[in-house]
Amino acid sequence: MKKLVLFAAILTVSLFSINSANAQVSLNINIGQQPVWGLTGYDHVDYYYFPDIDAYYNVPSGQYIYSNGGRWVWVNNLPSQYRNFNLYNAYKVVVNEPKPYLRNNVYVAKYSKFKNYNGRQALIKDSRDSKYYVVKGHPNYNVKNNNSRVIQVVRPQNSNRPARQQGNVNRPNQQAKPGQSNNRGNNMKAGNNRPDRNNGKSRG
Repeated sequence: MKKLVLFAAILTVSLFSINSANAQVSLNINIGQQPVWGLTGYDHVDYYYFPDIDAYYNVPSGQYIYSNGGRWVWVNNLPSQYRNFNLYNAYKVVVNEPKPYLRNNVYVAKYSKFKNYNGRQALIKDSRDSKYYVVKGHPNYNVKNNNSRVIQVVRPQNSNRPARQQGNVNRPNQQAKPGQSNNRGNNMKAGNNRPDRNNGKSRG
């Protein structure tokens, strides 16, 4: 009985550790999903709240959430009524909690003072930190990957160079032909001895 209790305790601790590790991993892989108009300094973002229009943006889905007739609607693009809303200049609040729009009154009370905000926030688009180069739309988007592709293109050229050197090494071996021609020359000399034999015959 004690063994079963001990086994159950170990299993519970193991599962908790695995879940914690998965949560940490998920926090670290969110940068590539963040929008280029998003804020720097956050490795993980679930939602952005916009006080100007009292709406949200869900980072994992890439959708906007706004209130329409008392219902929260999820859309891929903001409706025409928000066409003058500028995502780059507007004040943004990072929210890392599930379904923050269900507590919208809390965010309205806390951040309504930032409507028509005239200051500037540090945006991903303007960052020169290489970790943000994975964000689509960044001026240096995918620079690391492009460099690795260039390296892959260069490697075959480098691998051909030794082959060319081997070709150069083989050329001296091919110069054995002149040696063969020298042997032929010796044969010619041997042929030159034949007239001497002929001369010997003529003497006889």
